[in-house]
Amino acid sequence: MFLLFALATVFIGDMDTLMIPSNLDSGTCPLGQFPCGNLSICLPQLLHCNGHKDCANGADEENCVDNSGWPKLFDTIQSARVNQAIQEEETHSYECALDVYPEQCECWKRMVNCSSHGLHFVPTISANVTALDLKNNKIKSLPDYVFHLYQDLEKLLLQNNELQSISRLTFSGLFRLKMLFLSDNRIEILKAEVFKDLHSLEWLILDNNRVNRIVPGAFKGLNSLYFLYMLNNSITKIPKNSLCVEMPRLNWLDLEGNEMDTIRNSVFQECITVLVLRRNKIKKIQKKALMQMHRLVDLDLSVNQIVELPPVLFTNLQELQQLNISFNPLNNIAPNQFDLLTNLQSLIIEGIEIPNIQNRMFSNLANLSHIYFKKFQYCNHAPHVRSCKPNSDGISSFEDMLANILLRVFVWVMACVTCFGNLFVICMRSFIVTENCQHAMSIKSLCCADCLMGFYLFCLGAFDIKFQGEYNRHAQVWMESWECKLVGSLAMLSSEVSVLMLTYMTLEKYLCIVFPFSHFRAGRGQTMVTLAAVWGLGFLITIIPFFSDDTFGNFYGRNGVCFPLQSDSTEKYGARGYSVSIFLGLNLLAFITIVFSYSSMFYSIHRTGAKTAERSVFSREVTIAKRFFFIVFTDALCWIPIFLLKAVSLTEAEIPGTITSWVVIFILPINSALNPILYTLTTSSFQEKLKQCLQSKRHQLQESGKSFTLVSIHTNTA
Repeated sequence: MFLLFALATVFIGDMDTLMIPSNLDSGTCPLGQFPCGNLSICLPQLLHCNGHKDCANGADEENCVDNSGWPKLFDTIQSARVNQAIQEEETHSYECALDVYPEQCECWKRMVNCSSHGLHFVPTISANVTALDLKNNKIKSLPDYVFHLYQDLEKLLLQNNELQSISRLTFSGLFRLKMLFLSDNRIEILKAEVFKDLHSLEWLILDNNRVNRIVPGAFKGLNSLYFLYMLNNSITKIPKNSLCVEMPRLNWLDLEGNEMDTIRNSVFQECITVLVLRRNKIKKIQKKALMQMHRLVDLDLSVNQIVELPPVLFTNLQELQQLNISFNPLNNIAPNQFDLLTNLQSLIIEGIEIPNIQNRMFSNLANLSHIYFKKFQYCNHAPHVRSCKPNSDGISSFEDMLANILLRVFVWVMACVTCFGNLFVICMRSFIVTENCQHAMSIKSLCCADCLMGFYLFCLGAFDIKFQGEYNRHAQVWMESWECKLVGSLAMLSSEVSVLMLTYMTLEKYLCIVFPFSHFRAGRGQTMVTLAAVWGLGFLITIIPFFSDDTFGNFYGRNGVCFPLQSDSTEKYGARGYSVSIFLGLNLLAFITIVFSYSSMFYSIHRTGAKTAERSVFSREVTIAKRFFFIVFTDALCWIPIFLLKAVSLTEAEIPGTITSWVVIFILPINSALNPILYTLTTSSFQEKLKQCLQSKRHQLQESGKSFTLVSIHTNTA
């Protein structure tokens, strides 16, 4: 609204003077690179407007603000407004020049401020008033000719009252009125000729009302109107051939937040230069709907339900400088859709999947200086555009598959810790013979699953090094590749087998402790069958998304780390339902089972220990409690963030990619890294067996040494 007041104080002349020259850098740099100002140094696209000065003179971070279209005028208008205000302060006094005005109101020159005084009607004021502020009152109706005496009135503020309708003669006689604010009322209908006497009106603000019907002729008489704002009403259609006929000087039409579902031919005409149709319910645009808009500079069609753009929709929009079609469910964009937009400087297509994206779509847009995609990988198809956003999805960036240096370090640290710990346990469990060999088999199986997570992290680190400095060139191919799908499926297999193994081991321990006299003791054969079933189920969960591309899409390739954790609006319903059933179904059930089982085990041990007063029993309970706490705590540390992230992503709330990357690189492998410690290295039985094994080996070495010494003595004696 601040911009509205700024613009309102300056006369807007012929729109031909508003053309904004292109600010593309000139030079002889190769495609995809741009010069450092007037230096003979070229930098690639990814280094321009990235927040860091890579040119010695800082030219790579200059002219990065997108001021295409009308925003270009803001600085000029603001400076003119400030100069005008200074002149008025120097040439006019602040004393009230009105003889009559309400005592509770404030008067300054010929302006009266009666806002927020609980008024139910328009007060009596001297006829020479030029500005009347009645906002934030309780005025419900405006009688005919209520402003008839105030023929010098230039500004009338009636926003945030309780107006429900406006009669045809309410504004009769206001021939000099330039600004009329009626926002935040309850107006439902704009009647014919309701503004007929407002020949000098330049601003009409009708935001946040309930307007659902505009009678033909409602805007008749508004011969000087430049700006019409009707945001957040219930307008379903605009009277055909009425806008520029009734308002020949209309430049800026803002209809954001209404309920239009179809844009018909010839509704919007040549006079309009800025058209905002954001947040409507537009599903269809007739192919000649914009045909007459030769002077259009800004067009905003974002946040609608448009599934298809007619091929000839932008045919006559050669003067268009900014186009926003973001967040529409477009099926595809024709390769030649933007060819005729020769003066386009800013193209905003955020939130749109473009499966058929190609360089051809943007190659004819020679003046394009700013482009905004959903994915930074798309920037590779617009190498001639200096400023392309986003630079990163939080996981990956133009340069690297892992955008953050800490991520690139942690992926190797976590990979080494996970693989070394689990391989050590596998080796030690293989060499040390234990009484419960079935439990050892389960532990080794768990370690094998966790090793896969380490291998997954090693793969991410290796591909990050492979693509270092030029990831954007390979991003799309990488995410659609079999390598990415294989790496992602390994992570999924590791995660799910680990979850199932932990659940099985927990239930086995639960039955032994809570029901100690039961006959449940898994034998070798039963354990092997169970482990085979766990791995089989894990493989099945992993490979199901490969069965149908139509149902699951690119299930594992939706981001650079190839893990299907985060959902968004473009995800196929089959893929979303499947991932929800895994992360918020199977895994959540497993987590609840583990928490319940360990709680029951501790309660059972505590109840048994309560029957004896021995201090050793209490000490043993404390030790068990600590161990159980850390097992449940590490499970919660790993799984709860995943549950929350998945649940929040289902609401289609925007989740920074940085959060997803840290969850996948650091939080997801926590269990894989800590399981060897929790289930093997810190257990007293394993430590005792390891100690016995080491003592036995040392004893054998000592015996071997003694034997060698005796043999040597015997040899020397002989």
